[in-house]
Amino acid sequence: MRMRYIGLMLTAPLLLAGCMSEHQPLGLPDSSVLSYDGKNVVPPDCNALSAPSTLVDGGFTRPSVAFGCATYTNLGAMLARPADLVAPLPPGKASAALGASAVRHYYEGTVAPLGKDALQ
Repeated sequence: MRMRYIGLMLTAPLLLAGCMSEHQPLGLPDSSVLSYDGKNVVPPDCNALSAPSTLVDGGFTRPSVAFGCATYTNLGAMLARPADLVAPLPPGKASAALGASAVRHYYEGTVAPLGKDALQ
């Protein structure tokens, strides 16, 4: 019984690893469907992303679904600087002293409250 358990424990990861080694065959879009026209983000063409439904509900074919269209349209609308799609800025230097100071103030209970205009 113990040998069977050990054998199962050794082969299960190999079987599961084989399932995860391939890319998804669904043809779902990635962030490359967003583009930049020099001023604004151009959202994806939802008709091009549309996949026809193969399901039938009560004798009627369900409508097609554009997987990823809303996700990437919303992502494009949330970009504060659309030029980051083609030429992102390098990250700034991190300040360990500033971060440590913030943590120290938090632990000591001396965090200054935000002003009224800070939340607007």
